[in-house]
Amino acid sequence: MLAIEGLCRNFGGLQALSGVDYAVAGEGVFGLIGPNGSGKTTLFNVVTGLYRPSMGRVSFLGEDISRRGPHQIVARGIARTFQTPRVYARMTVRENLATARHTLPRAARHAGGEARIDALLEATGLIERRDELAKSLPLPEQRRLELARALVRDPKLLLLDEPASGLSPEETDDLVFWIQDIRDDLGITVLMIEHDMKLVAAVSDRVLAMNTGVVIAEDAPKAIQTHPEVVAAYLGA
Repeated sequence: MLAIEGLCRNFGGLQALSGVDYAVAGEGVFGLIGPNGSGKTTLFNVVTGLYRPSMGRVSFLGEDISRRGPHQIVARGIARTFQTPRVYARMTVRENLATARHTLPRAARHAGGEARIDALLEATGLIERRDELAKSLPLPEQRRLELARALVRDPKLLLLDEPASGLSPEETDDLVFWIQDIRDDLGITVLMIEHDMKLVAAVSDRVLAMNTGVVIAEDAPKAIQTHPEVVAAYLGA
């Protein structure tokens, strides 16, 4: 589904990504871990067209998308969330989803759009707040709104950037079920940056670990937690 080959991204003299090779094949949840500054969000930004790679390429479903812009990439089936939720604060909850739907090609956005919006508002527990302004929502509900905005675009690949940040343990437990439902019921592949290793272990089929812009390990969640380089770089003694 997603192939990253020799990916480099430089910011002046700083090399944020250095020859990253990674492939996501088929459905599943793929965790991405590493200390702050390891290049995780930069990788997301390159995949979603916010940054252009300095070297290397990104392919999605066999197409080179390395030089595509964000809207072109969304239209091809990749959606994402951010570390800090990005919603239209002065729009209602429902308007946020309707606006996101309009990034799709014309035929796709008119195919069952209203029903899709209502179903996602119901699934994320926001149906009763659909006419409220997004800025009135507390952080956990803004995260759910951003997730619904991403899902309303009918992605094949969903990128989640620290979805548990700022959530309580109970809200993180709920997030486990939502991510599993996205994978199992909707058939959407998920690539997730997360620092909460309990969440990573609970939902991930495979985990990729990065440090200083390079891949240091890829394995099953249980194995990655005891990998020597991962322990040294991220998890601690």
